[in-house]
Formats: sequence, structure tokens, C-alpha cells
Amino acid sequence: MINIKALASGSKGNCYYITDGHTPLLLEAGISFKSIQKQLNFKTTSIAGCFVTHEHKDHSKSIAEVLKSGIDCYMSKGTAEALNIHHHRVHNIEAKKQFKLGTWTILPFEVEHDVSEPMGFLFANEVGDKLLFATDTYYIKYKFKGLSHIMIECNYSLDILNQNIEVGRVPKIMKKRLLRSHFSLENVKEFLKANDLSKVQEIHLLHLSDNNSDEQRFKQEIQALTGKLVYVL
Repeated sequence: MINIKALASGSKGNCYYITDGHTPLLLEAGISFKSIQKQLNFKTTSIAGCFVTHEHKDHSKSIAEVLKSGIDCYMSKGTAEALNIHHHRVHNIEAKKQFKLGTWTILPFEVEHDVSEPMGFLFANEVGDKLLFATDTYYIKYKFKGLSHIMIECNYSLDILNQNIEVGRVPKIMKKRLLRSHFSLENVKEFLKANDLSKVQEIHLLHLSDNNSDEQRFKQEIQALTGKLVYVL
């Protein structure tokens, strides 16, 4: 069984705690380490690793403190170089080269974002659960089998974005970047339709935009499409 706890999700910071009951992990370090400690009741010593998808501060803000606390951190070489971080606890990982950490087998994969070498991760545990974690990507070129848990960005909806641009709430130039860097509700739906969801227990929608999303609508539309439990983190 996989437990998921969102410590922060959105443009102000991203950090998630997951565990299969044996090997706890952090996904992203985009908030202060003090906040991470506080939200985990200062029980961070058992965390086996922290996985960072890319170098933007809302995903890596406290990476130095996480390393200093003794937690190994996993990221692509491009992300480590962009962060200019050198530490013996930094592990450079490569797309499509899986490895084990405690009870997890982890498969990193490429995602599409406007940074140096962003990654998503597929976590499989020893009892057959599979968790997909993908954020800050406008598209995923892979299909996945046997997923039980999905944590996926659902940043904006095109119609809300267009309305906001029309009334001047969002600058027009932002649209071009969003289309090539973040997952829209429309593209998340296409991704889910393309994948086998027969074993999926939960879908967690991540990183919703403050201006260009609608939490209740996104949840309802993904639930209607998939028939699965949907949470907005």
C-alpha cells in the first residue's frame, strides 16, 4: 500500500512524501527544509532519498539543506549542473536506467519542460504497486502498464487561460510558455486515455495554477473520465 502526503503543491513550492510502509521518500524539495521537518513531525531521518525533477526553485529550494541533513538526493546530471550543486550525497541518474532504493525500483524517464534535463519517475514496490510521478511537462511520450497510483501535473485549462488573457489578468506571452512547459487539463485527459488504468486506485492532480485552473472542475472531469478516486493536492 502506498501512502501519499502533499507537503506543498503549486507555483509557490512542491514537495511530497510517499511511502510503501518500508521505504519513505521525498519527491521534490521546493519548500524550506524547516517546513518539511515540521510537516513530518521532525521524523526525517528515515527518509531514504529525495527525488528532484528539475532545477526550478519551486522544486529544489531546500536541496542544500536536505543534503546537509544526510538525505541522499537523486536527479539528472543536467539538473545537478544547473543547480551548481556538488555533494557526495547527490546521485546523478539517467533516463531509462532503473535502479533500486530500499523496497522501490525506480525508473527515471524524460519529460518535456523548458529546463536542462527534466525527469519524471516510475516507482514500483515489492508488492506490485506502481506510482507514476510526472510534473512540469506538457507532454509524456511514454505509456505505462500496471499503474496503481498516478501523481500528475494538471496546471491549467486552455479555456480558462484564454479567458484570463482576454480580460488582461494573464499576459499573452505566458500562453506560449505554458503550452510548451506545463500539463494542461486537456493533455492530461489525453495521457490518461492513452494508458491502461485498469489497476489504478488513485489519481492525484498536482501543481495547479493559481490563476488558470479550477480545482473542483478538474477533479470532476478527471473522475468522470476515469471513474477513479481523484485528489487535488
